[in-house]
Amino acid sequence: MSRLILLNKPYGVLCQFTAEDGRQTLKDCVPVPGVYAAGRLDTDSEGLLLLTDDGTLQHRIADPRHKLPKTYLVQVEGEPDEAALAALRAGVDLGDFVTRPCEARRVAEPDWLWPRDPPVRFRKTVPTSWLEIVLREGKNRQVRRMTAKVGHPTLRLLRVAIGPWLLEGLAPGQWREVEARLPATGGR
Repeated sequence: MSRLILLNKPYGVLCQFTAEDGRQTLKDCVPVPGVYAAGRLDTDSEGLLLLTDDGTLQHRIADPRHKLPKTYLVQVEGEPDEAALAALRAGVDLGDFVTRPCEARRVAEPDWLWPRDPPVRFRKTVPTSWLEIVLREGKNRQVRRMTAKVGHPTLRLLRVAIGPWLLEGLAPGQWREVEARLPATGGR
């Protein structure tokens, strides 16, 4: 039977099992042998990471050809207007590639959110806003690069869903095992 683990990856944890320079890794959060991350999440990003011992499932989750949606809550600097949101939705030219169209909308600050350590920088004169962004691809630092390109740098980034799997109910560093089923092609 395949294993599938949902982990709330804390800020600052490397998305690998091998330690580097004494930094925290997935091994510090999930003491389960034989599982590997299905996709990645930057060290300075938080939230849902899936781990499995099934190579086929790992590939199906991580490969953008399967168009599995990944949902992020993003705290950005400033207050994006409709033009900035439309630019995100249409696809952003980041120089080395153009992002695929995505879903992007403003949302209220989540009332269930835990404090981050270290805290997000605060500037009295610059407001912050929250966005929900749903991608069906996942290039290196893509969300951060997209929001910066439209003039609203990312301050905090949390992945809250991958296809049908949700972060809900997991505190930072907590994990739970769920039934390992391949999602239907095309996501939710």
